[in-house]
Amino acid sequence: MPIPPSSSEATQLLARLCAGDESAGEALLPYVYQELRSVASSCMRGERESHTLQPTALVHEAYMRLLGTDETPHWQDRQHFIRVAAKAMRNVLVDHARKRNAVKRGGSERPLPLDQVVVAFEEQSLDVIALHEALDQLALADAELARLVELRFFAGLTIEETARILELSPATVERRWKVARIWLRDRLRA
Repeated sequence: MPIPPSSSEATQLLARLCAGDESAGEALLPYVYQELRSVASSCMRGERESHTLQPTALVHEAYMRLLGTDETPHWQDRQHFIRVAAKAMRNVLVDHARKRNAVKRGGSERPLPLDQVVVAFEEQSLDVIALHEALDQLALADAELARLVELRFFAGLTIEETARILELSPATVERRWKVARIWLRDRLRA
C-alpha cells in the first residue's frame, strides 16, 4: 500500500483537483481514505445490522459523487474536503433510505428525537430522511448550525474537532450543539 502524501502534498492535490486535474483525485484517495472510512463508520453506526450499504461502499459512493460531477470543485483545504464529504455521505444515506422506504411503500419507522441519538445510534435505526429534512429546515434558519450538526452527527467529530473545522471555540460549539439538538428534537417530534 502506498505511503499517503503529507498534509502539504494533500493540499497541493486538492488544488490540482480544483484546477481540473482529474488524476489528482486518484492520488488524493490514499491520503483521505482512512479519515473518510472513519466518518462512514460513524454514519453507519446507527443503521440496522441488515443494512445493505457498508462503510466502504458509503466512502466510495460519496467519493464518486464528489469527483463525478461536471462542476469544478472548490475545496479550500483538507478539512473543507472532509466537511463536504460528510455531507455527501449524508446524501448517500438519505437516498438509500428513500429507496428502501419506497420499496416498503412509505416505511413504518418513526422519527427519533435527536437528544436520544447517541443511544439510538448504538441500539436502533434512525429515520435518516426525517433528520435530513429537519437539517434542511435548520440550514435555512442557520446554515452554520446545520454544518455543526453534520460534523457532529454524520461525521462523528468531537466538540474539539468540530471547533477546529468551524474555527470556533469548543465552548461555543458546545453551546450551539445544545441549541441544535433542542431545535431538531422539536422538529423530529412533530
